[in-house]
Amino acid sequence: MKYNKFLEELEKIDADHKKFSIETPLRKDAFEISDDEKISIIKKNVKEILETLGMDMTDDSLKGTPLRVAKAYVKELFGGLNPKNLPKASTFDNKYQYGEMLVEKNITVFSTCEHHLLPIYGKAHVAYFSNGNVIGLSKMNRIVDYFARRPQVQERLNIQIVKKLQEFLNTEDVACVIDAKHMCVNSRGIRHIDCSTVTGEFGGKFKDKLIKREFLDYIR
Repeated sequence: MKYNKFLEELEKIDADHKKFSIETPLRKDAFEISDDEKISIIKKNVKEILETLGMDMTDDSLKGTPLRVAKAYVKELFGGLNPKNLPKASTFDNKYQYGEMLVEKNITVFSTCEHHLLPIYGKAHVAYFSNGNVIGLSKMNRIVDYFARRPQVQERLNIQIVKKLQEFLNTEDVACVIDAKHMCVNSRGIRHIDCSTVTGEFGGKFKDKLIKREFLDYIR
């Protein structure tokens, strides 16, 4: 009976995994109110949270905290939720006829775990083979940063980066590996400070074992 129950749990987990969307879960009315309105609402809510915790909101050190948090959420930490902030990524003809793998490594990742709203930070490594087009190097960093600046799951972040670069470059031959620390593991719960999470998404040629190995050797 215990074994059957275990199988049932595995099937449920698998079913839940299949429902996983590469899109960040947003309501249809997510952008019907302005950023200023969102800041005003979040400011009130943060103040209530701190007061509920017993903090004295008349203290000089805390008076400005709700507004600072609200601005950080809307303008910075979760600025990647708004499609208007998607970087414009112009591509150029591959005039050099460069046919080898291009790798941009050690791209800084600052994100937020959507389960605990605690920081995720680490490095992303992105690579592609040109299909006739190339993209500015800094644009790859900006695309990583855009998708990182929202409540995230690391696996989804990998996929979103790869899908967007595939779209811009008009090729399936894109890969991304992320190695990041999650404060929901490092600073709460088990509190293992040395743990990091490594995830990868490999498209097109990068599914070939030898090419994948070459990419991983580049970023080692």
